[in-house]
Amino acid sequence: MHLYSRQILLDDWDIDAQEKLKLANVLIVGCGGIGCTAAELLARAGVGKITLLDADTVEISNLQRQTAFSYEHVGFYKAEKLAEKLRQINPYIQVESHSCHLTEQNADQFIERQDLVLDGCDNFSTRYLVNRICNRYAVPLISASAIGFQGQLLMVDATTACYECLFPKEAHDNEGFRCADSGVLATTPNVMATLQAHHALLYLGLGKTPLRQKLLLWDGLNMKQRILSFEKDEACSCCQAG
Repeated sequence: MHLYSRQILLDDWDIDAQEKLKLANVLIVGCGGIGCTAAELLARAGVGKITLLDADTVEISNLQRQTAFSYEHVGFYKAEKLAEKLRQINPYIQVESHSCHLTEQNADQFIERQDLVLDGCDNFSTRYLVNRICNRYAVPLISASAIGFQGQLLMVDATTACYECLFPKEAHDNEGFRCADSGVLATTPNVMATLQAHHALLYLGLGKTPLRQKLLLWDGLNMKQRILSFEKDEACSCCQAG
C-alpha cells in the first residue's frame, strides 16, 4: 500500500485499479531505448507480471539512451540485465526474461496468454509478426517507435484496424531505417516509452484506450504533437485474412 500510495491517492485511481495492475500480464518486445524505460515504469507502478524479450547484448552505443544499462553491463544480454533491475526496483512483481528473437516458432507461446503487448523493437519484420499474432489471439497491442527527433505511438486490438493496415508491408520493408543507421537523440525513445507506459497503465488499470485505432506523432525538434485516426484496410493481409 505504501509503495503505490501516490497512485491510490488519485481521484480516478483506486485500490481496484491497482489490483487490476497486480493481476496483469504484459509482454515487452525489445529491451532497447523504448523497452527499458517502459518496463521500469510498469514495474514501479505495480504490473504483476512482466515478460521481457530481446536477443541482443548491451553495446557501448546503447548507453546513450537505454537507461537500464551502464558500462559494467556491456556484453551481457539486455533482457537478463533489465530483469535484474526490475526485480531490484519492485520485489513484489514477477519478471521473466528471454534472450531470444521473437520468431514464427515461438510467437504464439509468448503472446497467447498476455493481457497486453508493448512493442518497442527496431525492425519491421518483428513488428509485423507481433501485430499478426496479437490479432490472432485478440491481445491488445501498443506499439511505439522512435528515430531521430521523432516518435510514433498507436494502439490496436482485434476489433480495430491493425498495425499493417496503417503501415503496409510493401511500403515499409526497409530494415535499414533504424537508430543504428539514422541516429536518435537520447531523449526521443524515452519520451515515447513514457507515453507508451502511461497508455498501458490507463488501459490496464482503468480500461481507457485514448489511442485505440489512432496514431500519435511526436515531433521532438519542434515540441509538437498530433493525433490522427486511421481506418481498416479492406485489403489487409493480416486483420482481413479469412
